[in-house]
Amino acid sequence: MTTTPTTIYLNDDLKKELTKKLDSLGITLNTYFNIAARQFVLQNHLPFEISDDIPTEKTEKTVILTKARELKLIKDDSVSFDDIDEAIKFLDSEV
Repeated sequence: MTTTPTTIYLNDDLKKELTKKLDSLGITLNTYFNIAARQFVLQNHLPFEISDDIPTEKTEKTVILTKARELKLIKDDSVSFDDIDEAIKFLDSEV
């Protein structure tokens, strides 16, 4: 099988981090891209999930607290209202 040289431009920091992680697996950058390309051709879709949903520390804490309240592991001290006017007054007083 013949090969064709291909140029790929990567952010320097991304390339360093990717190369380091691939090296730990014994895989070269070239091999990685060949694997990804072959899987894309075979599966007819990206062979991995694309996600930008890396939660911030604040989001993670909020999710954990919400789950703990749902499981009644901690007291739910959230403010709730039966009347919209009460809610507006509360919000105005918090500013």
